[in-house]
Amino acid sequence: MSARERVLARVREALARREPTAHPGEFGAWRPVPYDGRVAKGADPVDGFAAMLEAAGGEVVRRAGVAAASKWLAGFASVYDSATVGATVPAELRPRLPEAPPVSAALGVSMARAAIAETGSLVMDARDGRRSQLLAPTHVVFVRGADVHATFRDALVAARPDLPSAIGLHSGPSKSADIGHIMVKGVHGPGRLVAVVLGELV
Repeated sequence: MSARERVLARVREALARREPTAHPGEFGAWRPVPYDGRVAKGADPVDGFAAMLEAAGGEVVRRAGVAAASKWLAGFASVYDSATVGATVPAELRPRLPEAPPVSAALGVSMARAAIAETGSLVMDARDGRRSQLLAPTHVVFVRGADVHATFRDALVAARPDLPSAIGLHSGPSKSADIGHIMVKGVHGPGRLVAVVLGELV
């Protein structure tokens, strides 16, 4: 008997002696409402998302639809000289700036797959382009109001029919206090994160 066969035989023996464990059931939520005392139970998930993201240092802008968001973006982007734009961002929400590689762009613009009220997180799809999401010092992320979910579980269930190979959860600007317990923003990613919630579907 080879060493591999001996190891596998021991694993099989251990599994045969192990007591079966019942399935724990469906994953619920990490944080019961109200979310950290900031949002009342039964409130609009967009309010919960905004409260949690802003508490983490992010910014939330609400616009009634694509036209209003496009107008807001034109004003916001006017102080930047270049942008990197995610692959899933609609044409109407692309800034009128020279495009630059993510490593040198001043502004990143992305489209979130969803947002989560209980954690204040944006669910980012890898197909949008991870470099655009992580390398620019300022990151603007559009998300449809209808895609803001109360819990992480709700967001995953909604995404089940078309899950990407990877998702990222962005819950505020990048920050670290590893050195000297001094908080520094923008160490591992954008130092400024602006979520723009669209009030109607794109």
